[in-house]
Amino acid sequence: MSSSPLMDPQVRERIIADPAVVLDDKDIMRVLVAANERLMGPNIVDLRGIAMDRLEARLDKLEDTHRSVIAAAYDNVAGTAQIHRAVLRLLEPQRFETFLRDLNEDVRSILRVDSLRLIIEADHADGEDGVERLDGPLVMEPRGFVDAYLRAGSGFPARSVVLRRIGVATIHGSDIESEACLRLDLGDDVGLLALGSRQPGHFLPQHGTDLLAFLGATVERALRRFLG
Repeated sequence: MSSSPLMDPQVRERIIADPAVVLDDKDIMRVLVAANERLMGPNIVDLRGIAMDRLEARLDKLEDTHRSVIAAAYDNVAGTAQIHRAVLRLLEPQRFETFLRDLNEDVRSILRVDSLRLIIEADHADGEDGVERLDGPLVMEPRGFVDAYLRAGSGFPARSVVLRRIGVATIHGSDIESEACLRLDLGDDVGLLALGSRQPGHFLPQHGTDLLAFLGATVERALRRFLG
């Protein structure tokens, strides 16, 4: 019998020197196992092969879960840094007009939202509240508006943070598909910070609200300082 190797000598030497090259390659191992099963014949059941297939499926599932967890962790870190940047920006202004401008420009850009509205309830929502009227995010509404807006379409009591998809015209405009609504406790008054996105999946009820609640608490304190 001839002992001449059937494969390329360099490949053979590489495998002999480092068998892990083959053992760690799932596709090669799958082909080798299948070839071994064919040699055993149809009347032999390879229980070890079946067990290995099941273990491989479980390993693939665990790897997918691991990747999902890692991706979620990166998203959480990125979201935390984003909110922190927005909060630091909100702490800088010394005048209310500057606060509104930064809220509408820098903060909206940092949060990557397409619309931002700051609503404050007042007995008179026609500019007689003493607040300077500006072209910006500030909107004055009659008392009771905020809680009614937070409950809209749900039938549930108003919550401090509401995430939802929207398909109709709102305070943002007709092109906004999802929004985050942060209820603001301003002492004797009630306010609302509404963030809108053109992406339907940007704000969804199943998303976490801790970071947005922190953002809302920062806006509350800033407004109390300016409006108190």
